[in-house]
Amino acid sequence: MEYTQLGRTGLKVSRLVLGTMNFGPQTDEPTSHAIMDTALDAGLNFFDTANVYGWAENKGRTESIIGSWFAQGDGRRDRTVLATKVYGNMGVDGDAWPNHDKLSALNIRRAVEASLKRLGTDYIDVYQFHHVDRATPFEEIWQAVDVLIQQGKVLYAGSSNFPGYKIAQANETAARRGSVGLVSEQCLYNLFERRAEMEVIPAAQEYGLGVIPWSPLHGGLLGGVLKKEAEGKRRTEGRAAATLADPASRAKLQAYEDLLDKHGLAPGETALAWLLTRPGVTGPIVGPRTPDQLAGALRALETELSDEVLAGLDEIFPGPGPSPEAFAW
Repeated sequence: MEYTQLGRTGLKVSRLVLGTMNFGPQTDEPTSHAIMDTALDAGLNFFDTANVYGWAENKGRTESIIGSWFAQGDGRRDRTVLATKVYGNMGVDGDAWPNHDKLSALNIRRAVEASLKRLGTDYIDVYQFHHVDRATPFEEIWQAVDVLIQQGKVLYAGSSNFPGYKIAQANETAARRGSVGLVSEQCLYNLFERRAEMEVIPAAQEYGLGVIPWSPLHGGLLGGVLKKEAEGKRRTEGRAAATLADPASRAKLQAYEDLLDKHGLAPGETALAWLLTRPGVTGPIVGPRTPDQLAGALRALETELSDEVLAGLDEIFPGPGPSPEAFAW
């Protein structure tokens, strides 16, 4: 396993991040535990979750599954860099009270205590803001986080789904307070969706944030979806089905799979390996539902992409270009 430091911190994390969103809704507890054991045995030490994972009436279920895994001991918690998130309303149906979500000091205090209880730990390594809260000033957010850091309940703060200017606002406010500020940004970034290259990733690099891409396979579309579809192994739905219904998008995916067939490369592993070549990227989040899917993701660490393949990928999926040149002279 390769390790790198998370942004400007001294924290060493694996180049792949284990995403746990499927734990509970799609993967039962014993299988979830097996996946985490396999990940840790392979040296993958960076685990990502969120307080709302479990969804619907089971919000918090994913954190509880991780907590029961930590409870098995054998150094599991000590060897894991744990990241979770706060923002979504944790109420169920009519119990969704107005101060049970977003980033007020009140909700941050309430949410972190609830996450710690579910996770069965006394600290969170990276506490991430799951979305921008336009109604709460960063002065209030940092006041709340600084208290948690002083109490030892949180070590670092990160963002998720932040635009570049909000990363700048957050860290400029933190600097005025003498606070550490954001150390990571978790954003949508993959071959198919490269808009983060224009503003988000440059802002993260400027302020020393590690970039943790989510949906590296773009909902499975970059995992060889057309071949699986032809073999009757996959049925697409939702946004993936809408993308495949678009002739231009389908043509791009066909060109992608043809290019990789030519070079004997596996689509999913290639999509992950490409992200590992990108400037500023700490490691993509992989969200396996089964141990076999995790094994495939780990193979990406050994996948080398030639200059010819990288050029071919850029031709099929061109990025937006740098800012401001992409939209100005």
